[in-house]
Amino acid sequence: MARKLVDVAAGVLLRADGRYLLGQRGPDTVYAGYWEFPGGKVEPGETPAQALCRELDEELGIRVTHLRPWLRREHLYEHAHVRLHFFEVSAWEGEPDGKVHSVLDWVRPEQATREPMLPANGPILKALRLPRMMAITQAAAIGVEAQLAALDRALAGGLRLVQVRESALDPLRREQFAREVVARVHACQGLVLLNDDLALARAVRADGVHLPARSLMGLRQRPDCAWVGASCHGRDELEHAAALGLDYAVLGPVAPTATHPGQPGLGWVRFCELAAGLPMPVLALGGLGTADMETARDTGAHGIAAIRGAWRLPGT
Repeated sequence: MARKLVDVAAGVLLRADGRYLLGQRGPDTVYAGYWEFPGGKVEPGETPAQALCRELDEELGIRVTHLRPWLRREHLYEHAHVRLHFFEVSAWEGEPDGKVHSVLDWVRPEQATREPMLPANGPILKALRLPRMMAITQAAAIGVEAQLAALDRALAGGLRLVQVRESALDPLRREQFAREVVARVHACQGLVLLNDDLALARAVRADGVHLPARSLMGLRQRPDCAWVGASCHGRDELEHAAALGLDYAVLGPVAPTATHPGQPGLGWVRFCELAAGLPMPVLALGGLGTADMETARDTGAHGIAAIRGAWRLPGT
């Protein structure tokens, strides 16, 4: 028998130090002792955002002053078919108080998962480990040494996610460059993805692979590696990435870019329409830099991916 679909709003409360809030369900509840993100059922006449603000007031005693749409996931429990609307909550008034949870805990994304975790909430923990800024290499255009110097500066400034996209380098030089990037990024506990080359990603011990749209649409199952993402340009590609269970997508271009001269950007309104309601994080790409981060996240993006905008190059 088909179970009734229940809409639930869930909040990822984020502190300035990067920690997020989890609560352990009380002893007299379904799934007692399990950890979850705070939130609750969307009542008739409420939007998910309104329901979350009400629930966080009732559960934690706080008043939300700023939230952002993020992910939407569905899960089939034994007792219910749940559709969870996840929001990032970046500002609130008051101090969270465990009115309904046995324990509240502020957790760093890199820390071990709290166990047991509600099944519908578990995949969100990996999404929170995905850094907000992806830098895409351009060594073939600016030179390997200049790119490595730019990488070092960016890592010192906090960059922790790099995509190596260097099809124009000869195979040996590309492998050497990729190995060097992996060594430097891993020394800072960051992630490295190889563009469209799973064999090379494994050879250099990268963290995963990033698929261009043409490769994405030819797949019927997820590649076997820890992190897999894809470049997307429309809703059909985004939905295919979601169906494969990819960890993230990159959508763009949002603004006109030098990489695609004459091609108009999507703009933030269209980006929001295309990226809404997906189960995995979506990074905004195209003519963007760190100054666009807050706008991107308020529009529903997980963060930003950039080529030129990610590197502080001398003379720019």
